[in-house]
Amino acid sequence: MKSEEIKMLFAQFEDAAAEVEGVECWSARELQKLLGYSKWENFSKVIDKAKESCQNAGQEVSDHFPDVRKMVKIGSNAEKEIDEILLTRYACYLIAQNGDSRKEQIAFAQSYFAVQTRRAEIIEQRILDYERVKARAKLAETEKILSGVLYERGVNDRDFAIIRSKGDQALFKLSTATLKRRLGVPGNRPVADFLPTVSIKAKDLAAEMTSVNIQAKDLRGVKPIETEHVDNNAAVRKMLLERSIVPEQLPPAEDIRKVERQLKSDEKKALKNKNSNES
Repeated sequence: MKSEEIKMLFAQFEDAAAEVEGVECWSARELQKLLGYSKWENFSKVIDKAKESCQNAGQEVSDHFPDVRKMVKIGSNAEKEIDEILLTRYACYLIAQNGDSRKEQIAFAQSYFAVQTRRAEIIEQRILDYERVKARAKLAETEKILSGVLYERGVNDRDFAIIRSKGDQALFKLSTATLKRRLGVPGNRPVADFLPTVSIKAKDLAAEMTSVNIQAKDLRGVKPIETEHVDNNAAVRKMLLERSIVPEQLPPAEDIRKVERQLKSDEKKALKNKNSNES
């Protein structure tokens, strides 16, 4: 396929996209033409195969292939209502995968929607990674503040480490050593660096509660503060369990340091590409 043809098809596919209720989508009738199908009957068979693929992938078909009706002109200013389907980008990708790859339009669409779908997945993952890094930084700040509060009330760094460990045991129902083994955490690294976002936020909430209650109740000394922290972690655990989230059963997340490095690397690349395009 020549460069001019690729550019033309790219423009056609981009122009055909629309936004409905905040979701990017394509008209099945328009996509039929773009993919080189002259008859709706033939194209609808490809759509049926795509729907089957969608269902097999565990996705809700109606979320990606909603049925609608549209009016079309049939001559002499008359109109009639016909079947129409709105297609998400993922639906278009599945249609391209199930189409006749001998058609140049289908071959192009397979690459176009595969790349675009992958790009959307990358963006979504980047947002999730950023939220996790932000949550981890927030936990570190909360624990720093808590450490200062404890120091003023007669708790040293060693005792704080013990209190924090007992809090983790109340939250995860596992000792720190067992939890580290389960998550594959190196011995010299904090557990939180390998926790999923919801677990990081759970630890942060419990630590915030401890910090607030220590001051509100004017607690002093290791034992009362330890009891308070354990109770707060147990309360957070209870809330998670009520929402069917068992923290110790959640899979480990990627090393937060690696995630941070990747995010910074992506930012540098994006900035470099932006500068290159502007020069």
